[in-house]
Amino acid sequence: MKLLPGRWWRARTLHARLSLLVTGAVGAAVLLVATGAWIAVREIQQHQVTLELSSDAASIAANPDQWLATESSRTRDAGDHPVWGKGGPGHRAREIGPCWQILDATGAAAGGSRTTLPITDTAKDIAAGTVQEAVQEKVTLGPDSYVMLTLPLTGGGAVQVGMDEDASSRVLTAFAALLALGCAAGIAGAAFLGRTVARAGLAPVERLTSSVEDVAVTQDLDHPIEVQGDDEIARLGRSVNAMLAAIDGSRRAQRTLVEDAGHELRTPLTSIRTNVELLLELERRPELAHRLPPEERAKLLADLDAQVQELATLTTELVELAREEATREAIEPMDFSDVVSAALDRVRIRAPGLIYDTALAPVTVSGRPGELERMVVNVLDNAAKWSPPGGTVEVRLTTPEPGWAQLTVADSGPGIAEEDRPHVFDRFYRAAAARSMPGSGLGLAIVAQTATQHGGTVTAVPAPTTGTLMTIRLPI
Repeated sequence: MKLLPGRWWRARTLHARLSLLVTGAVGAAVLLVATGAWIAVREIQQHQVTLELSSDAASIAANPDQWLATESSRTRDAGDHPVWGKGGPGHRAREIGPCWQILDATGAAAGGSRTTLPITDTAKDIAAGTVQEAVQEKVTLGPDSYVMLTLPLTGGGAVQVGMDEDASSRVLTAFAALLALGCAAGIAGAAFLGRTVARAGLAPVERLTSSVEDVAVTQDLDHPIEVQGDDEIARLGRSVNAMLAAIDGSRRAQRTLVEDAGHELRTPLTSIRTNVELLLELERRPELAHRLPPEERAKLLADLDAQVQELATLTTELVELAREEATREAIEPMDFSDVVSAALDRVRIRAPGLIYDTALAPVTVSGRPGELERMVVNVLDNAAKWSPPGGTVEVRLTTPEPGWAQLTVADSGPGIAEEDRPHVFDRFYRAAAARSMPGSGLGLAIVAQTATQHGGTVTAVPAPTTGTLMTIRLPI
């Protein structure tokens, strides 16, 4: 199966990717420097050739007659052909330095060095005065390539100076070969360096990975991973330790919840089982029915119904405490006063013998409507439970400071004992005065959890007169 480039890259290990990145970066830098060096040397050579041609042409143009007089004309054989070297035809004897020749106004060669330079149309135009500036051209003489400069003479005619390019080309070729070897060695060294850097750089990551894998296998969250230094790897290690601590805390809280829930569920289940067994025994043995008078049977059934309701309430509250984030409601803006009003309507039905003194200011908060209503209901239920018949429950919703909504609920009960006050929001905690009353000890724990999840707080303090004042603060 053919992999796409992106998939192929993602399929590599981090060690391989880091090695490839280092190799590619160093290799690209080496190639860039080598290319720049070759171009610079080529430009320098071309500039030197141009300077040399210009200098020689200017020297000849300054006194052409003297150059013609000292050069007795080209050395030719009887057939008026150039003199060849020892290699025979096609192997012209080499000149030392540039070759040159002088053209008259008609464009004909008046004299020059032994090597004949071609007279191009441009050279004729310069000799005739049609073109008034020097022109550089590339020409071919046999197997050789020449650079030729044609310079106009004062009064007509021109000077041609040529230089063989083969020597420069050979130097550039040799230099390019050396650069290629250097690039190959540099890239090979970069590959080795990349592997070394990757191995050294990823060693802490490999140690951290090994430690995390050990934790995953042993499930031992009590021993944090050893962290050294202050670099990014150390920061990652500390983050992993923080995550392990959070997981350990969550696991401990879950274990505590299960243990406490099992303890709290055992009591109503035991009572329900005892009562049901008694009723079943009476059904199987009707002759014993006289031992349970009708009024006692009715009391037993009422007790059984109350215990079932308590068990259902406890189960609902346990589910609420253990609910996962993915199963919760969506957050939306709402008028918190509407939520409080709906909760008051529910509590008035449950506790109709109380007076509810309310003053609700409209205020918009963002949250989960069902959870917020359940939170307010739990606070109001707690106030109703502790208020005497005919007592007053004061409910106030205000904005005491910018950015915050504040709900206060004050009952007219006996208040919370000072030693119980720090624990009223703990799971399954029940004060000594509350153990004889119905309840699971989870209602206020749900209030604290919901307030925290919505970015708020909840406190319980003595009311100004009597009873307890519960205060919930939520961000607007």
